[in-house]
Amino acid sequence: MPFEEVAEDGPGRMTDLSTSPRISVVVPVKNEALNILPLVEEIEQACAALAAFEVIYVDDGSTDETGQQVLSARATRPWLRLMRHAASCGQSAAVRTGVQAARAPVVVTLDGDGQNDPAFIPQLVAALDDPAVALAAGQRVGRKDGAYKKWQSRIANGVRGRILKDGTRDTGCGLKAFRRDVYLRLPYFDALHRFMPALIKREGYQIAHVDVVDRPRHAGHSNYGMFDRLWVGILDLAGVWWLIRRRRRVPAAQEIV
Repeated sequence: MPFEEVAEDGPGRMTDLSTSPRISVVVPVKNEALNILPLVEEIEQACAALAAFEVIYVDDGSTDETGQQVLSARATRPWLRLMRHAASCGQSAAVRTGVQAARAPVVVTLDGDGQNDPAFIPQLVAALDDPAVALAAGQRVGRKDGAYKKWQSRIANGVRGRILKDGTRDTGCGLKAFRRDVYLRLPYFDALHRFMPALIKREGYQIAHVDVVDRPRHAGHSNYGMFDRLWVGILDLAGVWWLIRRRRRVPAAQEIV
C-alpha cells in the first residue's frame, strides 16, 4: 500500500464517523514532530466555529516522532486523523492522499511547520460561498523566509504568471481552500499544488485571493528543498501550459425524454 490510515485501539481511536464534517483540513508533514501539537491547537481554535470538521495529518515518510506526536494529540481529539506514507513521496502526493481520504466537500490545506496561520481558515472557507469560486488561495504578506528563498519564489511566480496568466501572485502559499470534487478532476502530477489556480481556471471556475500573514516556522527546517520548488517546476510549467492550450469547450448535454 502507498499509504495507510493509522488507528489504535482504546480511547484514542476515532470511531464516530456518523457526522459528516463541513470541512476537512489536510496537513502534509515530514519530520515536523516539534510542530505538531502547537499547530493542532491553533487549528482546533480556528475551526471551532466551522464545526463539524476533521483534520487529516499526512505523514510523508517521517524518520522522527511526527506520527507519534499526532497520535498523542488525537487521544483527546476524535476529529484528528493520521495517514502515513511508507516512504516519502513529496508534498503534492501527501496533499492528494489527504484529499482522497477527506470526507467533507470543502478541503483546506496548510503547511505543517507553523508558517501558515490557521486563523485565516474561516475567511478562506467563506470565499467558497460563491458557487463560481472553486479555490480560495492564500497570498502571503510579510514573508518570513530568508532572502534566497524569497528570491526563488519571486522568479518562479513571475515566470509562471507571465506564461499561465492565472492571476495569482503567490502559488506557493500552503493555505488554500477548495472544492474536493473539482480538485479530484485535475490531472495529478508532482507539484500540482503550485499550479492549482491555472488548472482550476481551466475547468471554468474562478479563484478568490485572500491576503494571509506569514510567520516564522515554529521549529526545525524545511524538508522540501530548492529542487522541489524551482528547477523541476520548469517541465511542469511547460506541461500545464500545454494542457491549457489543448482545452476544448465542454458540451452542455442533457438527456431528451
